[in-house]
Amino acid sequence: MPPAKAKPMTTADAAAVEFSIKKARRAQALLAQKVIAKDVLPAEARLVAGVDAAYAGDLGFGAVAVLDYESMQILETQTATLRVKFPYVATLLSFRELPLLVACIRKLKLQPDVFLVDGHGVAHSYRLGLASHLGVVLGKPTVGVAKNRLIGEPKQVGKDHFLVQNGEALAAVVQTQRGAKPVYVSVGNMVSLKSAVNIVKHCIRDARVPEPIQAAHRLASEKRKAKIDTSTTEEGK
Repeated sequence: MPPAKAKPMTTADAAAVEFSIKKARRAQALLAQKVIAKDVLPAEARLVAGVDAAYAGDLGFGAVAVLDYESMQILETQTATLRVKFPYVATLLSFRELPLLVACIRKLKLQPDVFLVDGHGVAHSYRLGLASHLGVVLGKPTVGVAKNRLIGEPKQVGKDHFLVQNGEALAAVVQTQRGAKPVYVSVGNMVSLKSAVNIVKHCIRDARVPEPIQAAHRLASEKRKAKIDTSTTEEGK
């Protein structure tokens, strides 16, 4: 049997979405004021976590991987599957992904000292990307590691490169692998930009992005693939 077609959005549905977006923008402005852009970290980090999410239709798959900070050995992983309710809206991605990430983080037995997030922190049009939103909600140190530039213009300061807007350095442009595109590292919450860059560089192994995010990405992708494979099998019966 072919899958049922999605129902067209009604006027009432569209109005509800618009109302949700307006509420999200207000919440975004309030939460951005709560970001702490200085180090509130242990003297020596022991545990670092990476988070990521994947999607299949209206289902989202969140994943978190906790690694030993020195060895990058995976110590614990957790996942969560939820039906996604918030629509995809540019610069409001955090409202879509946050429930997935919080759901799997709440399952953790270990408590990471810092979370690395596949997304922006304060290097965001409204100064509240996914890394900052997650950090404020959890009250934990977070670092944004994005693969694409959202705002700011590249500027070299000495040997370092930053994304700058109105004279403010919002992110560091970090070359993690020779010949690869850089990543954009920004403050999420409770960490300085300098420390954020140092943490990201420490966690780089054989890929462009830090190992904790790589581990979380693999987990989320595996959950998504398993769901798609199951659905395909059931449709073929």
